[in-house]
Amino acid sequence: MESQSASMTRAPDFDLPDPLTWKTWKLDDFEVYPALLVMFICNHCPYVIHLKEDIVKLANNYMPKGLAVVAISSNSVETHPQDGPSFMAEEATTYKYPFPYLYDETQEVAKAYGAVCTPDFYLFKKDGRRSFELVYHDWDIREALDCTLSGMPVSGSQKPSIGCSIK
Repeated sequence: MESQSASMTRAPDFDLPDPLTWKTWKLDDFEVYPALLVMFICNHCPYVIHLKEDIVKLANNYMPKGLAVVAISSNSVETHPQDGPSFMAEEATTYKYPFPYLYDETQEVAKAYGAVCTPDFYLFKKDGRRSFELVYHDWDIREALDCTLSGMPVSGSQKPSIGCSIK
């Protein structure tokens, strides 16, 4: 499945639990950071499985440079129980996710972001107090991260994400 081009320009709010710690995270929790990477992932998708170690490396490399990172799973546990909260917590522990891995049970957050597949990456830069502007929507994210964190404009064409549909 291929994601649609991102139609929103600002990061939609969210209020979601992290099954590892049961802390509830909100968009406002990231307002002190100059940039925010929102990743829609899940446990079972072969595309995500292939990228898990690279996602952790990317986060560990860019978080010390000021990037906030959050992962969200929006899959239905009725159709994919392996994507449920207890398995998410296990996944976060196994791969040592340095970012919160949040559960979007109602899929409302995925809909607000326009995410239709996993993995799907949205990079936002800080645009005033309590506001993040979308600057990049693509899986090939390193150059966009470097530009955003150094205050440079993001250039280049962006391609829709390709992966497993959000169930």
